Amino acid sequence: MYFVDNLHVVKLKCNHHLKKRSAMTNNRTMNTIALVQKNSLPSLVQKELERMILSGDLVAGDKLNEVSLAEMLGVSRGPVREAFRALEEAGLVQQEKNCGVFVRQISVEEADEIYEVRAALDELIGRKLAGTIKPAQVQELRTLLDRMDGMVALGDVDGYLKLNLNFHDSLVQFTANKKLLHTYRRLVNELNLFRRSALAQKGSLPTSTTEHHKIVDAIASGDSQAAGDIMREHAVAGRNRMHKAQAQATVGAGSTVPAVN
Repeated sequence: MYFVDNLHVVKLKCNHHLKKRSAMTNNRTMNTIALVQKNSLPSLVQKELERMILSGDLVAGDKLNEVSLAEMLGVSRGPVREAFRALEEAGLVQQEKNCGVFVRQISVEEADEIYEVRAALDELIGRKLAGTIKPAQVQELRTLLDRMDGMVALGDVDGYLKLNLNFHDSLVQFTANKKLLHTYRRLVNELNLFRRSALAQKGSLPTSTTEHHKIVDAIASGDSQAAGDIMREHAVAGRNRMHKAQAQATVGAGSTVPAVN
């Protein structure tokens, strides 16, 4: 009887573990289903490729192999192909006829043109937000600044880059202008392709974060003239850092431009 009871206990324990494992599997499955339901498969592929490009896993000039990426991501070639089209629209890749898809490379001349447009948009954003921003939004920006300051203290360039992106994207989102947001994101994507090397220059992180604090202070003060001027100056300073990084680059670096703001 004792032996049978022990078997019964073991059986109950096994059943318990199986049910627990089944529940965990079901939870993971439900999370995956929810993720796919919220985002289409091409959208998920696009986000992963975008992450790889902006993090530097894929660098400017890299050729993107549709078959290899599909195998790596565990999807068919269709979603990858759709993701390529979306990434081209976002300004991160370019398709060359009979050659394939490549991570975009930006020339000095094109980067200058992008910064010129961005400076004008930044001034518009600063002026607009100075008259419309809400206290909760100002606090959200200051919270981001605290985290950016932490990255500066650690010397974490990659962590700072991510928060810097969030900071500028939040500013544009707060304008509630969808067309402006779409245009601005494309410009930022194009410049972000090579921005890391510029921020990695000695002294660039503290200078950049100081500029961001001035931006928030000006916007929070409600002074539209000052906010617009500081936002424009910040874009110009980013352009200057780009040129400094380019000047310090080795001769073998060619015309690829590291950009930052």
